[in-house]
Amino acid sequence: MSFTALQAMKAYGQAVNTAKVGGDSEEAGAAKVDFGAMVKDAISSVSTDTTRAEQMTIASASGKVDLIDVVSAVNEAEMTLETVIAVRDEVIKAYQDILRMPI
Repeated sequence: MSFTALQAMKAYGQAVNTAKVGGDSEEAGAAKVDFGAMVKDAISSVSTDTTRAEQMTIASASGKVDLIDVVSAVNEAEMTLETVIAVRDEVIKAYQDILRMPI
C-alpha cells in the first residue's frame, strides 16, 4: 500500500474523527491520536514500496515486466519517501521551535 500525502491527510482526518475525547479538564477537547502508529505505518509503506520497485527493476532486467511498470513503481516509492521526509522535517522544525521557546 502506498503512503501518499493524500492518504496521510485522509488517515489523519479519520483518526481525529474516531478519536476519543478525554474527560479531564486538561484534556477536554483534545483528541488522542496514535502518532507513533501512523509514523510506523509510513515507514513500513516506504520499505514495501522500495522493495516492490527493486523487484520490478529486477523483473524488467529479465524481460518479465514492461518498463512503464518499473517507472511507475519507482515513482511511487520516491513519492512515498519524499512524503515521509517532509513529515520528518516538519517534526524536527516543530521540536526546534519548542526548544527555542522562553521558559
